[in-house]
Amino acid sequence: MSVESLFPRLEPVLPQVSKPIQYVGGELNATVKDWDSVTVRWALMYPDAYEVGLPNQGVQILYEILNEQDWVLAERTYAVFPDMEQVMRDHEIPQFTVDGHRPVKAFDLLGVSFSTELGYTNLLTALDLAGIPLHAVDRGDDDPIVLVGGHASFNPEPVADFIDAAVLGDGEEIVLKISDIVREFRDEGSPGGRHELLRRLAATGGIYVPQFYEVDYDAEGFIEAIVVNEASAPERVAKHTLMDLDAWPYPKTPLVPLAETVHERYSVEIFRGCTRGCRFCQAGMITRPVRERSLQSIGEMVNNGLEKSGLDEVGLLSLSSADHSEIGELATQLADRYEGTNTSLSLPSTRVDAFNISLANEFSRNGRRSGLTFAPEGGSERLRRVINKMVSEEDLIRTVAAAYSHGWRQVKLYFMCGLPTETDEDVLQIGELAKRVIDTGREASGRKDIRCTVSIGGFVPKPHTPFQWAAQLDHETTDERLRKLRASVQSDKKYGKAIGFRYHDGKPGIVEGLLSRGDRRVGKIIEAVWRDGGRFDGWSEHFSYDRWATMAEQALADEPVDLAWYTTRERGADEILPWDHLDSGLDKDWLWEDWQDALADDPVEVEDCRWTPCFDCGVCPSMDTDIQMGPTGKTLLPLSVV
Repeated sequence: MSVESLFPRLEPVLPQVSKPIQYVGGELNATVKDWDSVTVRWALMYPDAYEVGLPNQGVQILYEILNEQDWVLAERTYAVFPDMEQVMRDHEIPQFTVDGHRPVKAFDLLGVSFSTELGYTNLLTALDLAGIPLHAVDRGDDDPIVLVGGHASFNPEPVADFIDAAVLGDGEEIVLKISDIVREFRDEGSPGGRHELLRRLAATGGIYVPQFYEVDYDAEGFIEAIVVNEASAPERVAKHTLMDLDAWPYPKTPLVPLAETVHERYSVEIFRGCTRGCRFCQAGMITRPVRERSLQSIGEMVNNGLEKSGLDEVGLLSLSSADHSEIGELATQLADRYEGTNTSLSLPSTRVDAFNISLANEFSRNGRRSGLTFAPEGGSERLRRVINKMVSEEDLIRTVAAAYSHGWRQVKLYFMCGLPTETDEDVLQIGELAKRVIDTGREASGRKDIRCTVSIGGFVPKPHTPFQWAAQLDHETTDERLRKLRASVQSDKKYGKAIGFRYHDGKPGIVEGLLSRGDRRVGKIIEAVWRDGGRFDGWSEHFSYDRWATMAEQALADEPVDLAWYTTRERGADEILPWDHLDSGLDKDWLWEDWQDALADDPVEVEDCRWTPCFDCGVCPSMDTDIQMGPTGKTLLPLSVV
């Protein structure tokens, strides 16, 4: 049955809300298909505001791949701001897509991409506005399958009550497989209803259906066992790994927003995965192995993306973009091609030890020279060994000296506070390092107008990393250490105005820690926070720590655990972790050994396995994958200058 657009009801109320343009749709390269011409229909959601969600690479890729199939329809939906939520409730307008303004409840699947756990309350808002029961067990055959992916889906247990399924890893191939399963199920007349469809999804071995797993707890609150209750569901659910990125050159036709967004550039992922082995970094651990795109493929994507979008900035993305084995050739050839045009090239993610001035000069050849950003992460050399961030102070000073001497005036340094084994002195070393950077810049440039911005985030232990067992630092100690650091720098008039500080207080990190390593009992907290008005928890102006703390205390009143149990407690080797049945490919024993190496009196550093023998993390053999990297011998196409 055809589904009508909600726009005639929506348009008259848009003047009542802020930023109405974000609900209008109609972007360049957006797709609106005839509802009745397809058999499978996806609503893809990024659970944040349009201005944050539209540039999301993952959603754009899946949107395009799905819509390339003539039998599949995919539309997008985003979290609505509280003023729009109220207007929608007042006028009984359900959650809608921005492409066809169709009600989300009418779709077969609602696919939600979680890059951060702080979007969980926004999912509940969308479900409630859509008229979809919050709890998966209450949904009927006419409700969409609610399926989540993204980095946070590697531990979806806190939202297990609210979702029907979760996918771990790369989504390009699995969304087509899911679509095939749904099409076949529909063609057969939907035998067995919703339960049978979920059973077929679980039987693939790579789709996690929480209701097919029961979690038992002991009297002290620890997980006693995770038991499969459906014969077709696997004991462990495997992640998906896309090999041969050249065969998947998406997005080919990037969406061009009508409203201002956080990033307005054409982004090309030049490689996926990272084997640097930073012990805190979930993204690096769960995306192994490294898979590079060839220069030829990157060149074709850049050329095509700019042509189809009219955008004038290209971002070459990865977890550490300068680590591409042919980054020098790539920089030179792209700079040659676009020299003299309005097209700017950027390398958003750069390690100190992979950076060089010739590379930076190539990317700023067209005259746009922004500040340089580096991430030492830890203030002291000892702490950087603990986290396996093998960047020495001399590496950093040598790099910034070269940058300042070649005309750069500003450097941004990113650190974390609350890392395992950290002391006050480790944090104060951040200030000493920033002072040395200023001294180096003044000496190298012969100028006084040198700036260094220090940006500090709170460390949050993440699943599937060596630090998944770590105790999180309480927010009071985090805030006190940051106060001492600021005071130590600002008290020195020689540096006070040259060094800028940016940091958040420790409270949001505690909530993120609760959601990152929580189990199913945390779902009660999320729902209580949402019912109390919690929305957009990733936005400082909407976040309320007091609300989360109060609701955690109330929701866990009858449990032997509390907020501190989930956050500031160190885990033991034998503890069953909530995500142990979800397989990222990493061997748990290897992760534990790496955790012990971090805690040693002389922390053990682990090299990058791209350049050394294998360290037996487990990913390649268990996932039947291998590192894919250059040199390929190929060049950019086309190479003619624009």
